[in-house]
Amino acid sequence: MPTPAAVRKAQDMGLDLILIAPTAEPPVAKAMDYGQWRYEQKKKQHEAKKKQHVIQVKELKFRPNTDDHDYDFKKNHAIRFLQEGNRVKAVVQFRGREIAHTDLGKKLLLRFAGDLAGVGTIEGQPRLEGRNAHVLISPVKVVTGSGTPPKPKEKPKEALPGGAPVQPNPAH
Repeated sequence: MPTPAAVRKAQDMGLDLILIAPTAEPPVAKAMDYGQWRYEQKKKQHEAKKKQHVIQVKELKFRPNTDDHDYDFKKNHAIRFLQEGNRVKAVVQFRGREIAHTDLGKKLLLRFAGDLAGVGTIEGQPRLEGRNAHVLISPVKVVTGSGTPPKPKEKPKEALPGGAPVQPNPAH
């Protein structure tokens, strides 16, 4: 239909004539309420924004001679961060004469990445930049039926040699 006739018909219906495909031959137009269409588009964008997860980079700092308890504490934090879907940046800071032992820092970072192998994958090798060595670990993509991250496995219950479960001692 000619453009002036289409505009007149849309105005008679109380709608706007909107060009859908201007490059098509002939151009395709649609009669619709433009304000209502814009409102629906904004609602769709808002709903999509609600459902998306912004990935953050969480940073954990170590020293070359970090104690085992502190290491385990930070490792557990990293596991939680990775299960939430965030990336983890592990940094070893060298101060003073520690810079002479960068190999200790790189060993620590490789050990850390190895301990997180089940929940995260390492992105590249540990790199030394200035007085810091760092490595980036991203979460493992796990395909599950639901959108929730997988839960850590529970420890197996202890059993006596006869197969009977161990009962906790209430006196302790």
